Amino acid sequence: MTPSATVSLQPIIPTLSASNRLRLFSGSANIALAREVARYLGIDLGPMLRKKFADGELYVQVQESIRGCDVYLIQPCCNPVNDSFMELLIMIDACRRASARQITAVIPYYGYARADRKTAGRESITAKLVANLIAEAGANRVLAMDLHSAQIQGYFDIPFDHVFGSPVVLDYLISKNLPELVVVSPDVGGVARARAFAKKLNDAPLAIIDKRRQTHNVAEVMNLIGDVQGKTAVLVDDMIDTAGTINEGARLLRKEGAKAVYACATHAVFSGQAIERLSSGLFEEVIVTNTIPVPEQKQFKQLRVLSVANLLGETIWRIHEDSSVSSMFR
Repeated sequence: MTPSATVSLQPIIPTLSASNRLRLFSGSANIALAREVARYLGIDLGPMLRKKFADGELYVQVQESIRGCDVYLIQPCCNPVNDSFMELLIMIDACRRASARQITAVIPYYGYARADRKTAGRESITAKLVANLIAEAGANRVLAMDLHSAQIQGYFDIPFDHVFGSPVVLDYLISKNLPELVVVSPDVGGVARARAFAKKLNDAPLAIIDKRRQTHNVAEVMNLIGDVQGKTAVLVDDMIDTAGTINEGARLLRKEGAKAVYACATHAVFSGQAIERLSSGLFEEVIVTNTIPVPEQKQFKQLRVLSVANLLGETIWRIHEDSSVSSMFR
């Protein structure tokens, strides 16, 4: 028998260092935001093939080696929500099967967040179901912005970083130097958010709108707690969906003597009659961020869209470098 030749195996690729192990990919839901984040980090978006088959099934392929890399996948679960969410799961699974070292799902807008508890019999707690699916798909960590309910963090058994879009909105408001500010919570559930917002605006006074919700996406405003007479009222919420709540809130504030009304929210969901309501003349400005893309047909004169790309980029870098994230908001 002829002895086999001795083969000397040499490593083809050097061991990846922490600095070049970072990879950033985007789903189809908000590519513009992902590009801004990549620009902040000084890297390129990774190549990824995304397509939809004739029957509606989604296909994702990572088009570069990510073996041993720390991968960050940017995908808000916005309209069409189910397609966006399913694409995120497929992206996570593709990266896991490509032997990524760590996979972080960066979810600027967490869909199904309002279904965070049972309010009637035989309901699903869909926010928890979404958490289970993300973890089961193979995500090692989640980064989300301005959850509708902070308790959703507890639905995950993997590390979860919760960041806020308020610094971007606050910087913009402070630059306008608005006189006699009063921060208004559109409902009792948003008081903690509004109070934190008011504290950053030189301890501005706080007002609360008490409402009674009759059915989903329909709210009836009842009364106002606090004084807005002759003041500039700033309505603060995490999202604007159909704009029913914030529109009725603005109407009440005008009735109670507010000289100007500004609406601030992180997520511009803008469903149904939202654009008609927000552009009706009740608001001086409607200030949102780009966690969800706002198409041209949904833009109007009073709308101001601020970018959270630098904030997300800085958070991703701190996670990657094992630095503190919470210190960004002190």
